[in-house]
Amino acid sequence: MDKKIATLITNLFEDVEFTEPAEAFKEAGHQVITIDKHAGKEVTGKKGATVKIDKAIDEVNPADFDALLIPGGFSPDLLREDDRFGQFAKEFIQEGKPVFAICHGPQVLIDTDLLKGINITGFKSIRNDLKNAGANYKDEEVVVSNNIVTSRFPDDIPAFNREALKLLAK
Repeated sequence: MDKKIATLITNLFEDVEFTEPAEAFKEAGHQVITIDKHAGKEVTGKKGATVKIDKAIDEVNPADFDALLIPGGFSPDLLREDDRFGQFAKEFIQEGKPVFAICHGPQVLIDTDLLKGINITGFKSIRNDLKNAGANYKDEEVVVSNNIVTSRFPDDIPAFNREALKLLAK
């Protein structure tokens, strides 16, 4: 059952959009590995939660993970400045592995160029970005399309976790 979940995260992430899914995944027996530009440092969420970074992006290979989590906040936009994060996410979509993105998290998925025809949601302010990437934007608490699970904001976390855990159980 133990799946390895890569988490793309940096400073200014939306605290509960990382802490609550990570806790749910760990309770279900999965491993959550945090990834940023540099390993060993601590990143801080918008509301003060701190997370230690396990691995640097250049130390990881998507093949070593079973799923991908991208919490929201400003973190996804900061990660997008480095093309390696979009490339990392792209391989999960291409391989049909589960991808979980909440709030602004789908911004990283835009950089995969693989959202054409995908049903997706995210924070309202990125809806046009998602549409411009070819995705079908839905204003719903959770949207599952192929192996991509997306939600809009913290209130959607229970539904987001439920659908993510269903995919991980397969």
